Amino acid sequence: MIISTLLAATGLAQLGSSLGAGIATIGAGLGIGKIGSSAMDAIARQPEASGKIMTNMILTSAFIEGCALFAIAACAFIIK
Repeated sequence: MIISTLLAATGLAQLGSSLGAGIATIGAGLGIGKIGSSAMDAIARQPEASGKIMTNMILTSAFIEGCALFAIAACAFIIK
């Protein structure tokens, strides 16, 4: 309780939570970019499997976005 009051008074909690939200967003962007790149390489090598590859790519991207959303929401609760 005392530590959270001290952090809120100095503004370090807001700085840390906004940095955390930014890092979560950057990580999600990098992850989705890596998935897209790998999927395009796989489709170029084996075009007949493009349906399965795209389905798995979209599903994995949704999981990454969900994790990033939870991280940003957790950071938003700290700011209040």
